[in-house]
Amino acid sequence: MSLKRPQVIIIGAGFGGLAAARALAKADVDVTVVDQRNHHTFQPLLYQVATAGLGVDDICYATRGIFHRQTNARAVQGRLVGLDPDAKRITLDGGAELAYDHLVLALGAVTADFGVPGVAEFGFGLKNAEEARQIRTHVLKRFEAAERMSDQRLRAAAMTIVIAGGGPTGVEMAGGFVELFDRVLRRDFPELNVDTARVVLVEGQDRLLGGFSARLGEAARRRLEWMGVEVRTGVNVAEVDVSSVRLEDDTVLHADTLVWAAGVRAHPLAAALDLETGRGGRVIVDAELRVPGHAGVFAIGDLAAAVDEDGAMLPQVAPVALQAGRHVAATITAAVDGSTGPGTFRYRDKGSMATIGRNAAVVELPKGLRLTGLLGWLAWLVLHLVMLIGFRNRANVLVNWAWNYLTYDRGSRLIIEADDPITEPVPR
Repeated sequence: MSLKRPQVIIIGAGFGGLAAARALAKADVDVTVVDQRNHHTFQPLLYQVATAGLGVDDICYATRGIFHRQTNARAVQGRLVGLDPDAKRITLDGGAELAYDHLVLALGAVTADFGVPGVAEFGFGLKNAEEARQIRTHVLKRFEAAERMSDQRLRAAAMTIVIAGGGPTGVEMAGGFVELFDRVLRRDFPELNVDTARVVLVEGQDRLLGGFSARLGEAARRRLEWMGVEVRTGVNVAEVDVSSVRLEDDTVLHADTLVWAAGVRAHPLAAALDLETGRGGRVIVDAELRVPGHAGVFAIGDLAAAVDEDGAMLPQVAPVALQAGRHVAATITAAVDGSTGPGTFRYRDKGSMATIGRNAAVVELPKGLRLTGLLGWLAWLVLHLVMLIGFRNRANVLVNWAWNYLTYDRGSRLIIEADDPITEPVPR
């Protein structure tokens, strides 16, 4: 790539970063996408990796491969460690330096434990493929251990999963684990009484799916309870240790597994780079998603404290990142060719959805249109297939979904990491 053209560096190969890079395909610029991993992860399906419905390869795609046909773009694996806004230069781990004319920060978010004791040590987040695989491996190991246990209390704890957070991720995880237990592990472990396995969903608000209408939140709760999930709302997790979760009402849940889906915060690197941040560590941006005081620097997606027309902070969800990435790309293109840019970023909410389990999902679309049950589930399936990157991934996911649906089986339940003993609970 020629160094004579304006250099655009995008930090992060998530939804926002890739949307920006692709939207710059015809611009007279050179694009470099930097990410600490060498792949893009389709985060909405991480819960299916964690619950053995899909493999890691099904939802991840090599970043370099994404740009095979985009001649003005390349991918670099590296971690941002320094930013010099005066010299317009970034530093990567290992000491490599890259100059930029336009810098797009799309670092995303990390799990927020809100200071709850024990969560960082004993809980599992769900923000990347590694964490999803760790959850799957840990749960399978606990069932293997439970089969060998004579102590009924220890066995019950080994087969109990607590999920903190009643948003889409928590709801989808709860439904996924119940189906894994009932449809698959019941047959894998005939010596175990899998009826005693528990999935407990804990939500601090008074209802599930706070971003959805109250009717859809209640529909999700009814469906989960019908499936066998224990739903506890209006209470938060107070403390966690290796084999128990204590709630704020002093209820103690004996469980070897805690999945923390209760919240996220912006990537901490933003603060380390001395950028101005607001609530949740999100980078302050102006109406065009520029970082004030840093010429040529933009922040998008989960990292940015972008607001709507009423001044409320936009949610940290994929549609916001996608639209923000395209908006910033249009702004950069206009700056390069001297045309009028798009101006203020306006997020257009196209709806929300969450799947609950087999033949069940909730979908909320603009103008009050709502879908539940089979119709909502089919809409969820189609949208996620369309959004996946790569024909191979789409084909693999479709085949896996069809196999799971027709056979009530799940093929991705291998224990690969076997370093830890499976006879006793161990700290994570």
